[in-house]
Amino acid sequence: MERQSLADLAAKLRTFASERDWDQFHSPKNLVMALSVEVSELMEHFQWLTEEQSSGLPPEKLQQVREEIADVLIYLTRLADKLGVDMLEEAAKKLEVNRGKYPADKVRGSAKKYTEL
Repeated sequence: MERQSLADLAAKLRTFASERDWDQFHSPKNLVMALSVEVSELMEHFQWLTEEQSSGLPPEKLQQVREEIADVLIYLTRLADKLGVDMLEEAAKKLEVNRGKYPADKVRGSAKKYTEL
């Protein structure tokens, strides 16, 4: 399958929704709610697993997880498109903010929140 950019995916999702007259339902509020549902469905696959089990999913379970990850990406991409957010640009900015909050020399090996450092 050919790789695509997030912009390509957003355009395909716009077309997909338009062809089905779903744009009327794709308000930011509804997309956030749908995204939350999909994240919950993804979490369900890991509920009650040990750390080891979560890292070594059997093929059938891994396929189900892949599909849920795709659903999360689809709704997140659709939301960002509706709001005019460039996710890659914002992620790069946020990474720089996090570099300041979590200096490697202070947090290496620690799971503490920056407010606890």
